[in-house]
This record gives sequence, structure tokens and C-alpha cells, in this order.
Amino acid sequence: MDQRDAARAVSLATKVAGRGLMLKFGVAGAGIFFVLLLVFGLVAGGMSGSAAAAAQSCGDLGTPSAPLPGGGGSTPSGPLHDQELANAKVIDQAAQQGGLSGRATLIGLMTALQESSLIDLPNGDRDSIGLFQQRPSAGWGTVDQILHHPDFQAHSFFYGVGPQHDPHGLTQIVAWQTMSLGGAAQAVQGSAYPLLYAGQEAPARQIAQQAGINLDRPGTGDGNGHVPDSSGSPTPTNSTGGNCYSSTPPGQTGGPFHDGSSPWPDVVKNPRSTEQAIQWERDQAATGEATWHLRCLATVASAYGWGGAGYTNPPANSHSYATELYRNLIPASMHHDGDRNPPPGALMFWDTGSLAGHVAMYIGNGQVASSDILRPGYIDIVPATEIETKWGAKYIGWAPPYFPAAG
Repeated sequence: MDQRDAARAVSLATKVAGRGLMLKFGVAGAGIFFVLLLVFGLVAGGMSGSAAAAAQSCGDLGTPSAPLPGGGGSTPSGPLHDQELANAKVIDQAAQQGGLSGRATLIGLMTALQESSLIDLPNGDRDSIGLFQQRPSAGWGTVDQILHHPDFQAHSFFYGVGPQHDPHGLTQIVAWQTMSLGGAAQAVQGSAYPLLYAGQEAPARQIAQQAGINLDRPGTGDGNGHVPDSSGSPTPTNSTGGNCYSSTPPGQTGGPFHDGSSPWPDVVKNPRSTEQAIQWERDQAATGEATWHLRCLATVASAYGWGGAGYTNPPANSHSYATELYRNLIPASMHHDGDRNPPPGALMFWDTGSLAGHVAMYIGNGQVASSDILRPGYIDIVPATEIETKWGAKYIGWAPPYFPAAG
């Protein structure tokens, strides 16, 4: 490790700690971390002149190494930068293998820069690892499959994991070619900080130029059906259990949603009116806290004034799942299968490929108030079509806000 890389390692280590390592490893881990910083600090402390300036000009997490003043030219160098260039080439090769354009490579580079500074990190927030900070617990593969295998990581990012593409990759995102660059990255990653990817475009282009990558390359295919080679390893699976949604790859979406007009049956009686429930959802979206992660059914019940939907937890009663409420507890006479004209206040249901499914309240003008769709744990107001385009869910239909077991 040269002086330049020592300084960059301090910056990278500090940023990684900010992404969750301190919380992950606790006090003991924090102590080890600060010992490492001290070691790096002593090395950097022995620098003088231009080397001292290096510590102030290192690339931050999510950016390539910055040129050093008086350091012999404007092109970054050193072992860490060599890793960045090598990993950038791997990402580009994975895109080309599926016939994807240079735009896809750019999206991949932007994502990896934001997530890991294009370094194959062995850790991160919770169990996140690698260039794209992919989580084994979320179905992105085993630690052995992901770590030290940037080609597998890049293929997973572009094409999803396994024959079912679950979790989905970039090529399963509907219209990714015409989305904003940062929006396409977020559609794959589902980050709590979706706006940060866009800021990596300029650094990604810089890295691409240094690595000899042609970002203007036209595509020869859409990559659909391209499955990463797992080198004989079992295909990773993603079990969502009782979650309110899954990372099932997007399918074809239907048309837009429009306001319908249908009075609730007399049996539908809730503590709050439809107008009050919609206002509750809007208030939660504006000022609410992150208390609704994987609790989609609880959100709509709470909006209508109930303490909960009133169902026991599985396996005693699987009706605590959103789709089971629609299929088994709400009378068939109240089902509006596939109808894309729900009245404001209606409960809308989606099949996510898991038993749980997803439910959200339609609030009018083609929008729903949904938990987890933009920020884990929060309620946000989005176009109803985003449940399909972001999660790949299949729309089932809508029903009146009927909670027969609530009390």
C-alpha cells in the first residue's frame, strides 16, 4: 500500500463505518475499527509535503480517487485505484455479455461507486457485501458466491439471480432504458437514499474513460433471460415469509388507475370515515415515522381507526396476510378483480409472489398510500402503478375497506 492508498483507505474505512459497521459489531468492533484507523493515521502521519495533501484530496465513498496536487499528473493511481478499474471492466463485460448498451454499464458503475467506491467490500450495513452491497439474506446469493466474485455480482445486478430472476436485476425493470440513470439504479437497489445514485454520473464517466469503456456503445439485446453463471453453486432463493412484499421481478404492467364511484356496502363500518382515513394516510406520508416496515395490512387498518386488522399471526391463521384478507375474509360479492377504477378509500391488493402479498389504500387521482414503497418503514404517496413497476407485483383487484375481524 503506497502513501496515496493509505490515505484513501482511511477515508474508505471511515465511510464504511458510517454505513453501519459500528452498529453491526458493537463496542468491541468499534475498538478494533479505531485501532485500524490509528494504524492508518500513524502511516499517514509520517507523510509530508504532497503526501499530506493526499489525505485531503482522497476520493470519498462513492467517488473515484481524486487527482493529487503535485502528485505527478492528474490521473489517480495505486492499488486501490487499480481495483476500481478492474472492477469497472468486469461490470462492463457483464453488461456486454447480455448485449446491453453502454448506458447499462454506466448505471452499473454509478451504483457500485455509490455503494462501495467500486471496491469488493467484505462487509457493510447489516450483511451487505461486495461492489453493489448485495445482501445474502435478501436472496442475492451466498457469501461464497458473492464475495470475491465481482462477475457474479455484476451479472446479478444486470440480470437478477437464478432462473426466476429473484431478486430482480436491471433488465427486469420495465422501461429501464428510458428511466433516469439514478432512477434505474434505485429500481434495482431499493435504497433508503435513492437520490444519491444520480450524483455518481460524472465520477462513473471518469472511471469509464480511464478503463477504456465505451459508454456510447449501442445494445444488441435487452438481456432478458440472461442468467448469471453460479459456477455450479445452487441457485439462491429468496423467501419472504410473511412480508408484505417480495422482490419478485417485475412483469408487464397494466394501464393507469382512475377514480371509480362505488358506495360501500352497509356492512362496512369503520371508526373513521373514508375522508378521515385518506387524511390519516396523507399525514403519515408527510410527518409519520418509520413504524410500518412489512406491516402493509396494519397501515390500512390503522388508517380506518382500528388498532389492527384483528387476525392472529400465522401459522394459526394465515388471514393476517394481505392477499388472504381479500381472497378468504372479504366476501366475494365485494371483490373487484382486475378493476383499475377503484373509488378513493378502497383497499387495493397485489400478488407479490409470496403468501403475504401487498395491500395499500387508493387515495384518488391514480395514487396509493403505501408502506415501504419508497422508504422502508414509511408510508409514501405514489402512483398506484409503481407497485407493479418497482416490485413486479401482479394487481389482483380492489375491495371496500372491510375488516370483519377488527375490533
